[in-house]
Amino acid sequence: MRTITLAAAIAAVVAVSGCSQSSSPSDKAAGPQASAPAPSGSAPAKTRENPLLTKSDLPFQAPPFDKIKDSDFAPAFEQGMKEQLTEVQKIADNPDKPTFDNTLVAMEKSGQTLNRVQMDFNALFSANSDDALSKVNEDMAPKLAAHSDAIYLNDKLFQRIQTLYNERDSLKLDPESERLLEWYYNDFVHHGAKLSDADKTKLKSFNEQASKLESQFVNKLLAATKAGALVVDDKSKLDGLSEGEIAAAAQAAKDRGLDGKWVLPLQNTTQQPALAELTNRDVRKQLFENSYTRTEKGDANDTRKTIAELAKVRAEKAKLLGYPNYAAWKLEDQMAKTPDAVLKFVRALVPPTMAKARHEAGELQSIIDKSGKHFKLQAWDWEFYAEKLRKAKYDLDQDQIKPYFEVDNVLKNGVFYAAHELYGLTFKERKDIPVYNPDVKVFEVFDKDGKPLGLFYADYFKRDNKQGGAWMDNLVGQSKLLGTKPVIYNVCNFTKPAPGQPALISWDDVTTMFHEFGHALHGFFASQQYPSLSGTNVARDFVEFPSQFNEHWASYPQVFNHYAKNYKTGEPMPKELAAKIHKAATFNQGYDLGELLSASLLDMSWHMIPADAPLKDVDQFEAQALKDNHTDLSYLPPRYRSSYFMHIWGNGYSAGYYAYLWTEMLDDDAYQWFENHGGMTRANGQRFRDMILSRGNTEDLGKMFRDFYGKDPEVGPMLKDRGLK
Repeated sequence: MRTITLAAAIAAVVAVSGCSQSSSPSDKAAGPQASAPAPSGSAPAKTRENPLLTKSDLPFQAPPFDKIKDSDFAPAFEQGMKEQLTEVQKIADNPDKPTFDNTLVAMEKSGQTLNRVQMDFNALFSANSDDALSKVNEDMAPKLAAHSDAIYLNDKLFQRIQTLYNERDSLKLDPESERLLEWYYNDFVHHGAKLSDADKTKLKSFNEQASKLESQFVNKLLAATKAGALVVDDKSKLDGLSEGEIAAAAQAAKDRGLDGKWVLPLQNTTQQPALAELTNRDVRKQLFENSYTRTEKGDANDTRKTIAELAKVRAEKAKLLGYPNYAAWKLEDQMAKTPDAVLKFVRALVPPTMAKARHEAGELQSIIDKSGKHFKLQAWDWEFYAEKLRKAKYDLDQDQIKPYFEVDNVLKNGVFYAAHELYGLTFKERKDIPVYNPDVKVFEVFDKDGKPLGLFYADYFKRDNKQGGAWMDNLVGQSKLLGTKPVIYNVCNFTKPAPGQPALISWDDVTTMFHEFGHALHGFFASQQYPSLSGTNVARDFVEFPSQFNEHWASYPQVFNHYAKNYKTGEPMPKELAAKIHKAATFNQGYDLGELLSASLLDMSWHMIPADAPLKDVDQFEAQALKDNHTDLSYLPPRYRSSYFMHIWGNGYSAGYYAYLWTEMLDDDAYQWFENHGGMTRANGQRFRDMILSRGNTEDLGKMFRDFYGKDPEVGPMLKDRGLK
C-alpha cells in the first residue's frame, strides 16, 4: 500500500508514511485554511473558478472530481505554495514570544490549500494519469522541493521552534502536544535547519536535483511499463490461460486499438501472473523479459542513467548533512534507527531462505526432467512449474479457487465483514459522490455507534494510465484541530474482466485487498488533534504493520467461510478445497521471501554508497550487490530490479524497503497475541484499535508496540508463519 502524507506545515517532497507493494508520485503537504484569492488574470464574474482553490462542499470534503480539470493543477499548486509561504513567514516574523499556539498550532493550520491540491493530484496522477498530469508532476517537483526547503530552512521559524523545544519541560503540554513539539524540532534538524547559510544553499540544490530526477523516473517508468506489455497475435500462444483471462487480454488489446490481437499488460513486479499458466515456454520467456528489461531499452524511457544520478545526489546530500551515507540519514527517525540494524535483521534471514529456495528449485528441476524436457530451470519457468508442484503436493489449482473469489463479494463479505466483527464498522455504498474513473466505488463508513467515520474509495482494476502495484492514500486526513474526518482510497491492479464477465481474482489478490484495507483502518481510526501526527503519518517500518496484520483475517475461518462462495451458485467453497489453500500457505516461501530479501538488500546497497564514489554503472552495480548479499540465484530475481524499483526511486521507500519484512515481524507477533487471547473478538479488536490503530504517531512506536505485545518484537512467529521454523 501506500499512503503518503507529510507534516502539517511542510509541502510535498518529504514523505512520512507508507505503502504496500506500490508506488506514488510525490509526497504531500498538509496544512491550513485560508480562502484563496482568484488566480491572477481572472476576469469577469462568469469566469470558471478553480475547484481546487476552495474547500469542497461535498460530504466529508470529498474532492469534486467531476469538476476538476488537468489544467487546474498548475495554477492551484502555485497559489497553494504562495499562500503557505505567506502564512509561514507571518509565523516566523511574529514579534510576540514563541508559544505553542502561535508557532506550532499555527504551523499545523498552514498550507491547507496546497495540501488539498497535492492530495487530489496524487490520486489522479497515480491512478488515472495522462500526459498533462505527467507534465505537471515534472514541472512542479522542483518547485515543491524549493517550497519545502523554504520552510525547513527558514532560520527565524526554526529559532522559534528551538526556543520552545529548549523550554519544553516548563511548558506543561499534554502528551500529544509534547510529541508534536519534539517531532517538529527533530524533523527540522533532520532536514538541515542547523546548517550554515552556505550549506543550506547546497542542500537546496541537491533537493532540487533529486526532485527532478525522481519525477523523471516516475514518468519514464509509467511509459515503459505501458510499452512493455506483451502483444500476442496468435491466440494459441495463450494456451493455459482461462477463457476469461483470454477475453480480458482481447479487451486490453481492443482498448489500445489492436483489434484481433491480445495484450498482457505488465504489473509492477518482476514476475507476472500469467507466467504461472502459459504453457508456451517461448511466450513465458518473452513476457518475463518484457518485464525484466522494461526500462532498459536504451530509449527515452530507459531509467538507468536517472537512478545512477539520483543515488549520487542522495549520497552527496547525506554527506552535507553529516552522515556517512543516505541510508544512515534516512533511517535516523525510523524504528530500526541505523543501517547496521537493518542489515543485521535482513541478512540473518538470507541463509535459511536461500537454502529453502535452492531446495524448491531442485524440486522444480525434477519435474522438468521427469517431463522429458531438457533445459535448466530459469526465472520464467519458476511460476509455471511451481504451480505444477503446488497441484502435485496439495492438489490445488488456481482455476479451481478463483470462482470463489469475486471482487465485490470479497470486499463486502470478507474485508468489510472482518472490519465489522473486529471493530463494529458498517458500510453503505454512495453513488452520489463523484469519482475519477467509472471503475471506482465509494462507501460511507460508520463507526460502532453508528456515527459517520469517513469515506472509502475502492479502485481495483488495472488500467494503462495507472501506476503498478497496490496502495492506500488519503484524499482528506483526520484532524480534530481542522475538524476533518478521513477520506481514504485503496488502489489495486487486478485484471479487469471483459464486459459481462465476473471479476474473479487469485488468493494473492484477496490478501492484497485485506492488506490495503489494513492501511485504511489505520487512517479511519486516527483520533489525533494535529494532522502531522495523524493516522498513517508514522515511520516506514511501522506503517506496514497494520496492513500486514489485517492480511491474517483473509484466511481466518470465520471470515473465509463468509466470503469464499461460488459466484454462480452462492455455495461455500468445499472444505477440502479450503483446506488445500491453508495447507499450501507456506508453499514456495523460499522463493517468495527470497525475492523480497534481494530487493531489500539491493535498496540498502544503493543507499549506502558514499558520496565520493564514482557514478555507478547500474547493471554492474546490481549484479555485484546481489552477489555480495548472497542473493544472486539466476532463477530467483529480486522482486524489483534497480531500473524499475518505484518504491525506492519515486515512492519514499529509499533505504526503507526492508520495512515490509520488519513490519511482518511485528504483524505476526500481534497475530500470535490474538491467537493466545481468543482470536477474532470485539474485545481484542477494540484493544488493537485503542493501542495501535488509533494512536497515529503520538508516542514512541517501539513503546507503542511493546505496550500492546508485552515485550520487544521477536522473529519467531514470522519464521513460523513463513514455514521456515
